[in-house]
Amino acid sequence: MKRAGTAGALVLTVAAAGCGMLPDGDAAAPRPSDGPSTAQEAPSLEAYYQQKLNWRDCGDGFQCARLLVPLNYQDPDGKQLQLAVIRLPAADRDRRVGSLVVNPGGPGASGVDYARAARQTVTAGARERFDVVGFDPRGVGASRPAVRCLDADQMDAYLAADASPDDKDEEQELVAEGRDFAQGCEQRSGDLLPYVGTRDAARDMDVLRSALGDERLTYLGKSYGTYLGAHYADLFPKRVRALVLDGAMDPDLSGVQTYLTQAKGFEVALKAFVTDCVRHDDCPLGSGGVDKAIERLEDLVARTDRKPLRNQLGDGRETTQALAVLGIARALYSKDAWGYLRLGLQRASNGDGTLLLQLGDDLSGRRPDGTYTNQSEANMAVNCLDRPMPREVDEFREDAKKADSASPHFGEFVAWGALPCAFWLVRPSEQEQDLDAAGAAPILVVGTTRDPATPYGWAEALAKQLESGLLLTLDGDGHTAYASGSSCIDRAVDDYLVEGKPPESDTTCS
Repeated sequence: MKRAGTAGALVLTVAAAGCGMLPDGDAAAPRPSDGPSTAQEAPSLEAYYQQKLNWRDCGDGFQCARLLVPLNYQDPDGKQLQLAVIRLPAADRDRRVGSLVVNPGGPGASGVDYARAARQTVTAGARERFDVVGFDPRGVGASRPAVRCLDADQMDAYLAADASPDDKDEEQELVAEGRDFAQGCEQRSGDLLPYVGTRDAARDMDVLRSALGDERLTYLGKSYGTYLGAHYADLFPKRVRALVLDGAMDPDLSGVQTYLTQAKGFEVALKAFVTDCVRHDDCPLGSGGVDKAIERLEDLVARTDRKPLRNQLGDGRETTQALAVLGIARALYSKDAWGYLRLGLQRASNGDGTLLLQLGDDLSGRRPDGTYTNQSEANMAVNCLDRPMPREVDEFREDAKKADSASPHFGEFVAWGALPCAFWLVRPSEQEQDLDAAGAAPILVVGTTRDPATPYGWAEALAKQLESGLLLTLDGDGHTAYASGSSCIDRAVDDYLVEGKPPESDTTCS
């Protein structure tokens, strides 16, 4: 029996509340200055480093601007990109420390939307002392141009495709969807695709740091944002003031190793959810042992594979097995969502897949009006470029078998999810990911023991790889730890951000 789900990309996004529109036309072409470069860069990059952000009010206490960066850092006099930037000014201007740049992960998640939710995602103590600054990385969200590959109907079909094919016809359909995705990206965003990698995004962050007027960077990166932060520290170790890397990725892993390990992480989180569920009177999986409850969940997913669930949203979609598993995966990101998952599974057992569908929509970036953010497209574009991926369908088939053995509920879901990379226009980087950030100030790596999307072992590995890495552990559930309910974690992170005093390495909070 097949028990996996969708043709989505690697699931590394931190869900962020809130959204914000940025006014267009906030950037003017930078002009070279007679003065020395703030960052001591080559003269052709000097103008980018010396640009001033034109802040405008964009509602609810926020200010918005656009940052200019070169499309290709090897040709800084060529085409330019405009990155959307937003900030919430520090509450205490007299005691302001500087800017706290935040990134929620993805790749492909909007840093602007995440910063819009700063009152929930950054503690009051940190907001008092820092301007909270978010930006949409190159190719993402409101930055221009943005990666685009599929229209809304095509994206609906792509996400609904069965990523646990039972026969050759289902596999051929899956392969066709992956090929169409890659070809759509090439047709709509071909000129941008070679330049959306993490290393270029890290260089953009240094231009942003200079434009904000900060001598060194203070940064909070979650999930994929830890990978971005590690690249920044490796490129610019002397410009690190304080970096918090929460829900860490392991830069040493290949693309295949990454999604195989991630699938195991979702298994750990699923078992934690089911263990909790059977203690509740309203658990739709029964009140017996965990193994029996998981069998009931498997039966429900299998029935959905045979007959998709109805949907009461009125948009013509059915909740296929792929979309149901996507919804389950979304709920495992946060313990706060476990109640929704219990309710969603209860309704699904009665044939109504609406709530599971809505949970999946939240993860894939589908809006209520049926349109999509570009986070799934940007996610794929970055993943296919950053690390070597298989180039043959046969390799994906073998990897899916391995993943299914290691993670029977999510393995194929994650392994087949990167299939468009087999048809990608741009070859991935073959560069070794040896990121040690030698010479950087202490860097705080935060890991959660039962994190579904970025397994705890990745945080251990990153803390060891970084020369100045320190590990802070949350013994708990959910994806990432800061501002998620642990006062112990919040105090340790805030002391580090504000005062530059990291906790002792290997500190554990519960």
